[in-house]
Amino acid sequence: MQLALFDLDNTLLAGDSDFQWGQFLISKGLLNEQEHLAKNLAFYEDYKAGRLDIYAFLDFQLKPLSEHSRSELDALHREYMQEKIQAMMTDKARALVEKHRQNGDLLMIITATNSFVTGPIAKAFGIDNLIGTTPEEVNGEFTGKVVGTPSFQAGKITRLNEWLAARGQSLSDFDTTWFYSDSHNDLPLMELVDKPVAVDPDATLKAHAEQAGWPIISLR
Repeated sequence: MQLALFDLDNTLLAGDSDFQWGQFLISKGLLNEQEHLAKNLAFYEDYKAGRLDIYAFLDFQLKPLSEHSRSELDALHREYMQEKIQAMMTDKARALVEKHRQNGDLLMIITATNSFVTGPIAKAFGIDNLIGTTPEEVNGEFTGKVVGTPSFQAGKITRLNEWLAARGQSLSDFDTTWFYSDSHNDLPLMELVDKPVAVDPDATLKAHAEQAGWPIISLR
């Protein structure tokens, strides 16, 4: 059996689900536009430079989840899927997922974005397995805190190994392992799999992929 891992934002999606969730909440009057965008831009610059403080970012990212009831968030998310996400699910991305599905591969989305935002997106791609950063819940409501290791940079390896171990497996049990990503922040996991593929990569990842002889593709 083969394992096909997909990053989500700017890889399977032609855009960033977390950024668009913030934009959606702004459009609903639930976030202050000027304050939110300024902070988000600062975090994004740190992300591109590879110096993101993931816990500081998660405090920012998860706070809106703690300010609304789960029923309200679920209703908002259904609308968000229609308004923001559907248009970012390209035919090429769907075809890539389907190619691996037809091959009988085990499919997984592995993303730093929290699992509340990304869970329904994975389902929309027909992918049952998702590793996303886990927001803490108490009595079914979000607290704004994170549970466990954030699935960011080397944290993706930690979370993947934990998930496989719970299944009684390891990466070595698969004939071939794939990982598709756009970001140099995913280099730790890309260098671990058999077949790393750079998808519409940032400049750093593109240079690394060219030097390493990795495939470079576009899903746009």
